[in-house]
This record gives sequence, structure tokens and C-alpha cells, in this order.
Amino acid sequence: MKLDILAVGSHPDDVELSCSATLAKEISRGKKVGILDLTRGELGTRGTAEIREREAKDAAKILGVKMRMNLKFSDGFFVNNVAHQLEIIKILREYQPEIILCNAIEDRHIDHGKGAKLVADACFLSGLQKIETIHNGISQEAWRPKNVFHYIQWRNLTPDVVVDVSGFMDKKMESVRAYRSQFFDENSKEPATPISSSNFFDSISYRAKDLGRLIGVEYAEGYTVNRHVAVDSLFDLK
Repeated sequence: MKLDILAVGSHPDDVELSCSATLAKEISRGKKVGILDLTRGELGTRGTAEIREREAKDAAKILGVKMRMNLKFSDGFFVNNVAHQLEIIKILREYQPEIILCNAIEDRHIDHGKGAKLVADACFLSGLQKIETIHNGISQEAWRPKNVFHYIQWRNLTPDVVVDVSGFMDKKMESVRAYRSQFFDENSKEPATPISSSNFFDSISYRAKDLGRLIGVEYAEGYTVNRHVAVDSLFDLK
């Protein structure tokens, strides 16, 4: 199955928190979207890997993505090396996404920056014909996504591209709420974390509202890129 967009997160919930309204919008337009989680988030203070796996499945159903996979890399300790790159390359060549959305290039959690570089490097390497990979006993063809966009996470990085997601914030917030173990719950007995406060939960909405304000719409999600954004005409820009 070929995908239009593959959204990659170092942890289950990275995608939902950062770019799920964009995904919901494209899915509504008939685009085929998948999610790839690099780790199970097993080092997270709240919940367990098993709980987060169930929550990720629930979130995937809410968004309506075509596939969701978890590579089960070591949370906190995965590295950008040949072995990890090859696992991602196999996925890229199997699903041949046109666009990759992945972690912030720098952020509070060390896995986010690592994940961003690992995925971006794998996207480049996946296009090299002399790198051989096998899937189901068959040699895979080289494939390189057309664009890699890094979504914004904890830090308020200045976006290079801003997407109008007005009308899709309810779907985004519903997918985030699927991670009941991770986010604000006044009845929870779990330890408090930086992302379990009511302020953090509210910030998901007001960040999108603020980005929307800057481009004259109700809500927006922002992305950074490592190369120039090209358009055919200045009139293509809103």
C-alpha cells in the first residue's frame, strides 16, 4: 500500500500532539496517511508501554489512518546508526510516502532531536540504489520522499510552513485524549509530569490558535524544513 503521508514520532502521542490536525485534514481530502512510532515510550513516568500501545491504536482509529506501526526502538537510548536507519528505510520503501512529518529538530526531550535526524537521514539514504533491503524475501526498490517536514513540539520554534487546520482541531483533541494515561486527569494518582498539567493540555489548543492568528485563520499547525520551500509562483502563497 502506497501512502501519501507518513507521520513519524519518537514516542506514541508525538504525532497526535503535533500534527494530527494536519493529518485529519488530508485524510478528509482522501489522502492515505500512516503513522510510525519509533519507540513504545516505555521510559515514560506515567502508564506503561502496554497501555500506550492500546492508546495509540485508539488514536489511530479516531484519525482514520491506514496503518500504524511501532519499530520498538529503545526509548531514550536509540541512536542514529546503520541498524536503525535500515529499519526505517525498509518502511519508507514499503509504503513509498510522498511526504514525511517527523519530530522537532531540537526540543526538550532528547529523543525528539535524535528522532528528527534519524528519520531525515533515513529518508535521504532510502533513495540510494546501492543500499539493499529485503522485505518478505523480495528486494526493495529505492525510494526517497519528496519532502520532510519537522513538526513543532515543546519549544516554540519559528515555523517555515504553517498549515491552516481550522475545522480539524476537535479531531486532533479527540486523538490526544486517547492517551488517558499521559495527560491531564484530575483524578489520576500517577506522578505529575510536565505534560500532565491542565496548562499543557490547554496549550495544545492555544498554540494552534496563536499560529492561526498569525496567518489569519482560526487554527494552524507549524513545521520547519531543512531546505528551501519552493513554489511555482508567488501567487501560490496565501
